[in-house]
Order: sequence, then structure tokens, then C-alpha cells
Amino acid sequence: MNELDALVESARAGFAQATTPADLENAKARFLGKSGRITELMKGMAGLSVDEKKSRGAAINLTKQAIETALGERRQALLDAELQAQLQAEALDVTLPGRQRGQGGLHPVSLTLERIEEIFGSMGFDVAQGPEIESDWFNFTALNTPEDHPARSMHDTFYVEGGTEAAPNLLRTHTSPMQIRYAVQHVKKYRARIDAGQGMPEIRVIAPGRTYRVDSDATHSPMFHQCEGLWIGENVSFKDLKVVFTDFCRTFFESDDLVLRFRPSFFPFTEPSAEIDIQFQTGPLAGRWLEVAGSGEVHPNVVRNMGLDPEHYIGFAFGMGPDRLTMLRYGVNDLRLFFDGDIRFLSQFR
Repeated sequence: MNELDALVESARAGFAQATTPADLENAKARFLGKSGRITELMKGMAGLSVDEKKSRGAAINLTKQAIETALGERRQALLDAELQAQLQAEALDVTLPGRQRGQGGLHPVSLTLERIEEIFGSMGFDVAQGPEIESDWFNFTALNTPEDHPARSMHDTFYVEGGTEAAPNLLRTHTSPMQIRYAVQHVKKYRARIDAGQGMPEIRVIAPGRTYRVDSDATHSPMFHQCEGLWIGENVSFKDLKVVFTDFCRTFFESDDLVLRFRPSFFPFTEPSAEIDIQFQTGPLAGRWLEVAGSGEVHPNVVRNMGLDPEHYIGFAFGMGPDRLTMLRYGVNDLRLFFDGDIRFLSQFR
């Protein structure tokens, strides 16, 4: 074995001993670096003749190529070994069950709102949506709520920037403002017919949505849901209110023996006014009276604010809490569970 063959074998042995890419680079420098063995051989040709340089140079180049080939093979071997180690470390146990993406579902309050809209839709009620940041006029004044009413206090209502001192903006405390907004647009649409004494189609609408009040405990939340209802016509009586709401409650709770009680009360926007209580005849709540809504005949001042003559148009309004209806329907005893986002709780309603 001549000197050049021995150099190739020495390089292969040095590369084989390298167990990391860094070790391999160090071994490469000994043979192919600026001060390596190949560079020394090239410098040693300075004293040779022209013909000797040609033959010696060709032999050295073949040796360099052989060393580079051995280096490439070892480099690839280290990469393959690293890949195998990584694959073993990240190996999948195919005997484990696959991880499936869970099926989503509607929030229980959303289910209730859909159910409310469906039931009242079958009775001919439209569904109205409106702004959650409301003006003082629509939220209070148009609904016959006087300036000294407690609801206008900063302790009970979230006031926000915008508006003026005389007419501030606020987060709506109920969805009743949509009754006014919807009625005003309805009256505007049929104003010519009304002025001509031809009348107008009845106003029949519900307004579900989010509302806000300064309140928080197991049965109250600063943000909660409400659904207001309004029916205005030329001959809409309290009797119609009792029939409509009784039919709604019995359909919603799927109980034909559900009993309703209309208890006299006071609201500034209705006169007369009544709280609505329900009583289940069977089940864990049997025999208890539970308040579910407020209601009454629309106050004449509110009818005027809709742009109508209260001598010719009359009707009823009601307001109920979908959150409370959801609690009763599904047997939930803490309102805060609806807003915690606990998937274990919410998955029960899929």
C-alpha cells in the first residue's frame, strides 16, 4: 500500500470514529483543511519537474476525491442515525385510540332563544333586533319612565361615553326600547293609511337580546338576556295577553297542565300591570309559584310615543328572562354556570 492509499484508509478510519457532526468536521479539517494532509502534499510538489507535477497532482486529486467520498458517506450515515433516533423517540403507539374532535353544540340559552322565537313565530310575531348601546330616550323616556326613577341611577345602570348630559347613552337595561323602535318604523310605514282612517296592520313583535344591569349573584348577572313582546291593534285586550302567554308557557315547557297566575303589579310603561307566575303540577317544582315575566296593557303615553292615538290603538306588552326559563327547563340552580364556559356543563345540552 503506497502513501496515498494509506492516507485514504486513515481518513476513513478517522471519519468512522466521529459520532457527531462536530467530530466529523474536526476529522475533515485534519485531511482536507487549510493545514490538512492534502494541502501539505500539494505544497510538497514545488520542487518536482513539470511531468512529475502532472502525475503527482493527478494522484493527489484522486486521493482527495476518495477522502471527500468517504466524508460524504460518513456524514450521511450520521444523518440517518439521527433520523432513526428521532423516529424512535417520537414513535406512535398505534394501539391507542385516535383523538377525535368533539362535536359542538348550541349554548343552552341559545337553545331557549331559538325555542322562544319559534313558538312566537307560529303565532305571527316578528323578531326584532337592535342596538345594545341605547339612548336615554328609547330606554327610559319613551317608555314613560320618569327622571327620578331608580333605574336611571348610576348604581343600577351602566352609562357609557357619548350623548349629552341631558340625553346620555347607556347599555340597555331591557329590550323594551326595540318595542318603540319597531313600532315607530311600523307607524311611519303606514302613516298615510292611518291618517286616512284606514288603519294599519297590527304590530306583533318580540325583541330578544342581551341586556345589562349592575347586579351579580347566583340568580343575577351584569349581562343577561331578555325577551320583550308587543302586540298593538285596535282591539287587543288583556284577555289576549293571557291567552297568548299561557299558550306560550305550556308549549315551551311541554306541559298542558301548567297553571298561570297574573298578579297585580306596577310598571311605568304598562297600565294595568301584572307579574306572571307559573306553577307546575308535577315534577320537582310541583306546587311552587315561580315568577317568569312582567306584563300589562301598554300605557297610553307609550302608545303616543309610538306615534299612535291611544284612543284608537291599544295592546299589551310583556318581558321575560330567557336565562330564568332555561334554568327552569333544564333544572339549573346557578345562573353563573351559563357564563363559566365549562365544557363539562355545556356538553350536556348537545
